[in-house]
Amino acid sequence: MFNKVEDDIEKILDLTRQLTQSMIDKNTVEMSKILDGNFTLTHITGYVQSKEEWFSEIENETMRYYSFSEITTSVKIDGAKAVFIGQNLLDAKIWGMQNNWRLQQTMQLEKRNDKWIILKSVATTF
Repeated sequence: MFNKVEDDIEKILDLTRQLTQSMIDKNTVEMSKILDGNFTLTHITGYVQSKEEWFSEIENETMRYYSFSEITTSVKIDGAKAVFIGQNLLDAKIWGMQNNWRLQQTMQLEKRNDKWIILKSVATTF
């Protein structure tokens, strides 16, 4: 039987994997359900992108995600706040450049009404 923290860690891991799979599936409807209305994505270039702009790039395929392979994950929970750090090999074509990106995502999450929501994500390489 999971304790509450272990249960929350599993929920967060499932949520972040769901986000990545939804990116691959170009399913911005599902993505919208798990991302905060004011969600931002900071790219490895440092460019901070709104959720709406990111969704538009996914829909018109200037950002196209093909597959991912999870390397490592960690979750730290502090009450209703959490930080997820995940390293993936992400096969994606971003603004015309296709690569197997060694991507580290650092995500800030918040628990609202017993549901975790992703507030922001910052991408770096590793």
